[in-house]
Amino acid sequence: MKFIAGVVGGVLLVAGVGFFYFLSGKAPVAVSDQGMPFEKFLAKSALHARIEKEMPKDVPIALEEGAYMAGAKVYSSNCAVCHGFPNRDRGPIAKGMFPKPPHLFDGKAVTDDEPGETYWKVANGIRLTGMPAFKNSLSEAEMWQVSVLLANANRISAAVKDQLKPPNSDGPPTGVKEPGTPLAKPGHSKAPGSKPNL
Repeated sequence: MKFIAGVVGGVLLVAGVGFFYFLSGKAPVAVSDQGMPFEKFLAKSALHARIEKEMPKDVPIALEEGAYMAGAKVYSSNCAVCHGFPNRDRGPIAKGMFPKPPHLFDGKAVTDDEPGETYWKVANGIRLTGMPAFKNSLSEAEMWQVSVLLANANRISAAVKDQLKPPNSDGPPTGVKEPGTPLAKPGHSKAPGSKPNL
């Protein structure tokens, strides 16, 4: 009986210490913080188990040029801001994230994943990573198109690659401030002679 009470007491003590550690403000929650022991292992194990259980096994669209081209449009509009374009570095948003979003056109990326696994991630998102769920903003067809594109990223045609270019390839992406450019002050317009923002 004393042994069982000791085990229960030990478990409660460890749980209590962990609880107060997280409430103390000392837990690593900032992007630049060192990860906790086993954090990566536990998060990946839980994610893989859930995906293996729920991902669709059958791909409901044809693996053809039209699907890849449509997927490239979806990717450029929704994914590239974090995951980057082919042969280009990821943007400033990705550099400020933890964990860093993978560059999906660099190396193997997700070409060794089943399309259903990528579809699950696109549809459901991944908690505490910055990866959003797109099931309420993209159609089923769009989520499958981008998933099959990424699963076959190492086999796409030059025409599809051409579709995967930033909208403004000659300069910084639209909406991104160039280094050294001052931000407009609140209540002041950017263009001379225009009305101030109210």
